[in-house]
Amino acid sequence: MKLVARYTQIADDFAVPDFPSVVAAPTLLLWNDVLAQQLNIDVACAERADIFAGNQSNSNIEPVALGYSGHQFGHFSPRLGDGRAHLLGAVTDQEQQLWDIQLKGSGATPFSRGGDGRCAIGPAVREYIMSEAMHALGVPTTRCLAVVASGETVYRQPPQPGAIVTRVASSHIRVGSFQYLATQGDVAGLRALADLAIERHYPEITTSGAERYLAFLAKVVEKQIALVVSWMRVGFIHGVMNTDNTLVSGETIDYGPCAMMNKFDFDTVFSSIDRQGRYAFGHQPNIANWNCARLAESLMPLISSDDEQAVALLSPIINGFAEQFNHAFSQMWAQKLGLDGEQVGDKELVSELLTLLKTHQLDYTNTFNALTQSLQGNSDIPQELTTWSQSWLQRTSADSYFIMSKVNPKLIPRNHIIEDILQDFTRQQHSPILNEYLHALQQPYQSQVKESWTLVPKNELNYQTFCGT
Repeated sequence: MKLVARYTQIADDFAVPDFPSVVAAPTLLLWNDVLAQQLNIDVACAERADIFAGNQSNSNIEPVALGYSGHQFGHFSPRLGDGRAHLLGAVTDQEQQLWDIQLKGSGATPFSRGGDGRCAIGPAVREYIMSEAMHALGVPTTRCLAVVASGETVYRQPPQPGAIVTRVASSHIRVGSFQYLATQGDVAGLRALADLAIERHYPEITTSGAERYLAFLAKVVEKQIALVVSWMRVGFIHGVMNTDNTLVSGETIDYGPCAMMNKFDFDTVFSSIDRQGRYAFGHQPNIANWNCARLAESLMPLISSDDEQAVALLSPIINGFAEQFNHAFSQMWAQKLGLDGEQVGDKELVSELLTLLKTHQLDYTNTFNALTQSLQGNSDIPQELTTWSQSWLQRTSADSYFIMSKVNPKLIPRNHIIEDILQDFTRQQHSPILNEYLHALQQPYQSQVKESWTLVPKNELNYQTFCGT
């Protein structure tokens, strides 16, 4: 790999040089050949396990662990950082864009806070499957290049085989990255980080001074809205929307306790550590707004030396989040129902449908797919929606099927199937259904889907996800 260094010039203690810990017997389990080609990564098969376990390097770039802060479930931790991850550097893809290459589960770092720095095989494989599925669904996301078994035991509850996952991201600049520098009062570091984020993600911003960083915040707000709307379009629940898991690029990061919503309910929570439902499916927009407000606080020194003036300039951007989100959210529902244009009564039409979905505990994905296919005579409208559908059909047009078929997937990564695959990997480091399932997940809007992959188990009320750290 031809790697270049990233983040090392931002500030002291921001990108700390640190090498991955050697593992006993690395074995390559998963390799994303398509992504490797896109990123011009040409690593010999025999070397992949060692390189992407962190046992050896084919680059003279020194790995680093990144520092960041984070509001975790609303509680602020000023020093978090990469406690089990090493950024190897960045590669240039075929479009001349830089992409971070990071090992996760590669050993303890100066930010580990007493942890072992390792990752169990289950969470590593989950991140690979979920990130690739989200990419195919059209949701902005980090991706996975490889999963390597470490040949060692990770002591969790219960002890499990260990693994290292290679994450690819357009950057690892988090809201928590700005909080980290702001907490230290490092204005020069804040400016350097903001300029790097603008250069990488928002090069259209060409202004200077306060206007430059106000424009940056506005772009981040726009991207966060687009991201959360994409999540809600496909029924994704992130589960741990802390500020350290919020990228300013607007990409999904950290697939620890994530899950997909089956039966529709805005209050759906699967994460075992989200006991108050802070990150429930329907709360995600408010949390994204809250996280953007924390970014605004961190940017204050770049806006004005007068705090009151800085707040006055930043507040309209944060206060405008709700209106922007509601507009994007309404557009999303219109697309899912194939509504061309906006008419009086559309909001009531959507609201009535969502009430029926919750009341009758209908599956979110299957219901919208059934509505889509009914326009082609390929599916019956669910009986519970027969009366409602009479009003809906009056709002459809010749273009409705085309609109709906692009946004309503036939297939999502179902929680129980993912769990079966993870159990297979924990027992035997492979799963007999993974290749076929991954292939199907990469074509979620296509016509041929196994019926068994669309069924929802009856006992999902007991389903929980765990962060995997």
